[in-house]
Amino acid sequence: MLLGFALVLTRVSSFLLVLPVFGSRGIPLQIKAAVAVFLSLFFCTTTPLGLDPAGVSTMMAIVLLAAEAIYGLALGLVVTLLFSVVQLSGHVVEQQMGMTMAEIINPLTDEQVGPLATLLEVIFILLFLSANGHHLFLLVLSKSYSAFPAGTIPTLNLLVSGVIETGSVMFVACLRLAAPMLTASLLLMAALALLARLIPEMEVFFIAMPVQAALGLFLAATFLPFVGGFVGEMAGWMAKLLPIYEL
Repeated sequence: MLLGFALVLTRVSSFLLVLPVFGSRGIPLQIKAAVAVFLSLFFCTTTPLGLDPAGVSTMMAIVLLAAEAIYGLALGLVVTLLFSVVQLSGHVVEQQMGMTMAEIINPLTDEQVGPLATLLEVIFILLFLSANGHHLFLLVLSKSYSAFPAGTIPTLNLLVSGVIETGSVMFVACLRLAAPMLTASLLLMAALALLARLIPEMEVFFIAMPVQAALGLFLAATFLPFVGGFVGEMAGWMAKLLPIYEL
């Protein structure tokens, strides 16, 4: 029984360690530990073990605990990569606006990031939680134990392929969300270049900076409704990319 609880606790703790929002530095360590223990007790009593604890040696128990930790980290990493889409899109918009030097402290990670990327990330998190997105995290753990009970994990190929495919989806989704800003910035540069050729006396550089910033803020405002739509789309990606199904 003790080995089974340790296996469940290892997977749950490693999953929560890298999970967005709940794994942030703003949440006290005592609360994280309490949540991990509570969830572990729940899953330990509701899901069967995938092995007989009586026949497990000490060395094998260590290997099983390490495997559970790797599986939990892989699950959390896939969710984290999908969460990074909105923030990366915000970074792209900031670069086109010329705001790469403007930085603030991210309240979730205590890191210096761009203000627009932080704003979009916070709005996305609020929309995600308001849509009961935290229930999705519990569903991920539940399905992982249904497919791979404690003591059994997917193959390494399945874990690695899931993380790599998620990385590809992250960059494609980021470019798709930032595409309107990239297109508008390209058109603006072409218009300013044409204006510089027609009126050489005009200081195009001093005109471009405020116009780029105003254009970026306008497109960021129009971008917000798509952030809400990404919440539902993210749930579909998680169902496809997470290694919680047997091959």
